[in-house]
Amino acid sequence: MHTPGESRYRRGACGLGRNSQLSAAAGWSSGSGLGYRCGMVESLEQNARFYDVIQAVPAGRVVTYGQVAELAGMPRGHRQVARALRFCGPGLPWQRVVGKLNPRWAKVSIGDPDGAAEQRALLEAEGVEFDESGKISLRRFGWLPV
Repeated sequence: MHTPGESRYRRGACGLGRNSQLSAAAGWSSGSGLGYRCGMVESLEQNARFYDVIQAVPAGRVVTYGQVAELAGMPRGHRQVARALRFCGPGLPWQRVVGKLNPRWAKVSIGDPDGAAEQRALLEAEGVEFDESGKISLRRFGWLPV
């Protein structure tokens, strides 16, 4: 478990903490010991494609889980993107991936209040603005055209 005040969404294990051989083969640390079980090479490759897309998102812009999945060649893979992000490695700008409300709006969709507050603070520090109800305009701050 994570300690109070520590976000569970920024772990260094990339979801492979329980499988040290795969973690080492992928070059990821297994420091936290957290993560879902993943013994398939396909999942490693899939997560790497997601991480490549997320790395390309510039500061001050956001992308939705579905857009990441589609750009990584996995249409309708938004849940897999969310799963991969739960334990991504350090240096990945995870905060730039948000939930889509409709074609024009997105929001922070982390259920944990501490994690949601952290994501919002990181996005605001990059210049992303939220309206009074916590929504983000994809027309203004979306990385891809809507």
